[in-house]
Amino acid sequence: MHHKNAVKECVFVATFIIGLVILFGGAALYGRFCEKVFGPDDRQTPAYAKQDGVDFIPMQGWKNSLINLLNIAGTGPILGPIQGILFGPIAFITIPIGNVIGGAMHDYFSGMICLRDGGTQMPEMIRRYSTKGIYKFYNVFVCVMLLLVGAVFIYTPGDIAATQVFNLSGKANDPTTWIIYGVIFLYYLIATVFPIDAIIGRIYPIFGAILLFSAVGVFIGMFVKGYPLLNVWDDWSSPILQLTGADGAVKSFTYADYFKGGHFLPIFFVTVACGILSGFHSTQTAIISRTVKNERQGRMTFYNMMILEGFIAMVWAAGAMGVYNLALQEPNASLATGTIGVVCKDILGPVGGIIALVGVIVLPITSGDTALRALRLSLAETFHLDQSTNGKRMRLAIPVFVLAAGIIVFAKFNKDGFNILWRYFAWSNQTLSLFAFLGISVWMFENSKAKWVWIPLIPAAWYTFVTVTYIANAQIGFHIPWTPAYIIGVCAAVAYVAIIVWYGKKRAARLQKL
Repeated sequence: MHHKNAVKECVFVATFIIGLVILFGGAALYGRFCEKVFGPDDRQTPAYAKQDGVDFIPMQGWKNSLINLLNIAGTGPILGPIQGILFGPIAFITIPIGNVIGGAMHDYFSGMICLRDGGTQMPEMIRRYSTKGIYKFYNVFVCVMLLLVGAVFIYTPGDIAATQVFNLSGKANDPTTWIIYGVIFLYYLIATVFPIDAIIGRIYPIFGAILLFSAVGVFIGMFVKGYPLLNVWDDWSSPILQLTGADGAVKSFTYADYFKGGHFLPIFFVTVACGILSGFHSTQTAIISRTVKNERQGRMTFYNMMILEGFIAMVWAAGAMGVYNLALQEPNASLATGTIGVVCKDILGPVGGIIALVGVIVLPITSGDTALRALRLSLAETFHLDQSTNGKRMRLAIPVFVLAAGIIVFAKFNKDGFNILWRYFAWSNQTLSLFAFLGISVWMFENSKAKWVWIPLIPAAWYTFVTVTYIANAQIGFHIPWTPAYIIGVCAAVAYVAIIVWYGKKRAARLQKL
């Protein structure tokens, strides 16, 4: 009897296991392929050539990898999959495929190009490989994006800490909410201004250990507890939850209904974001390009760390589906932060659940600090501002923090404030990747790698379609009906690829003449 149950349990999680095989197997094959196409060598890296004791510092490979993982992994790979899994078990397949050929590839090439070009930040990379107009637009866009990231990654860990760890209200009129925000703010300010090895390099290994405990703990716990997970070949139309509302009416949820009514394309790919692809990551890999000792460390530091983020996304998608299927939590996207607490405490018990929650809080905090650091570095590079002393760095950081605080106050006091903030953050996050794909594609044309330009162009075309279709239809966008929105999205994707191929060939021909 026990054997039969074990078999049934294996069948229950089959799609999830297949997804993990795609993720790690794909990473081993495609990661090596991307590395071969780029061609890392033994030249001196910017960490040595430009060593300044602040941003350009040689650091150990394991430390660079861990810092990069913590930099890129915010609440996106947790809150995104918790909402995305409502579309059904298809998420267990789309997350790993998208991560391997899209997200990890994006992170590797953007990090390596910045490394090869002297540890430049992304604005400089875009300036080198595009036009003045695109560069100016990117500068504005990336600054707004990093500001949104900083604000979201103060808001979400603050709220999770207040409501799930300290059992406080987390409301705008509760002074404790603002005390928690203030503590996170203070840490961000210190991490933004002081040398990278003084704060980030020392504290991140501890954060990393907590993060791994939460992800691995939830992963193992799901199997121990026998969480029921649907497969893509199962019946998605069976109600998984019956709820009696205040009016006495019984509500039920099915993945099939959510999939059909929720417009899987493009909504899923905007919702999940960081587990599949995130444009924000290019701003973070650029920071680490200044501390890498050898180009050959790039695949582990940039590519594989995004794969690990994909693993975190898969674990949380599965954990959420498990508690939904067991009726421990209502399947509702707006309850995502609450779902985190339910998963942690059900799987790991009260004490382990709190430690896991701390890991979840650590994720956005360790992305928010470097988002604001990247914003400071980008502004300094754009306006040629001297950042050699703590005082000069502080003068640039203060206005940034005032703006971030303003966004948080709006989001907290406005009834739909956070939903508006999250939607703009998610959409702009994906849109930002299109600039990085442009830079990578043109770099390939200029470096005699034109035959491999399909590597960035396939995910670039897909995400042009996703982001344009979404903003064309969305309430925060242009309110265009779905059918014309899809047509506009397809046309935009075709135009994006055609323009880049034309521009890349033009740049390559110009270089040959010189």
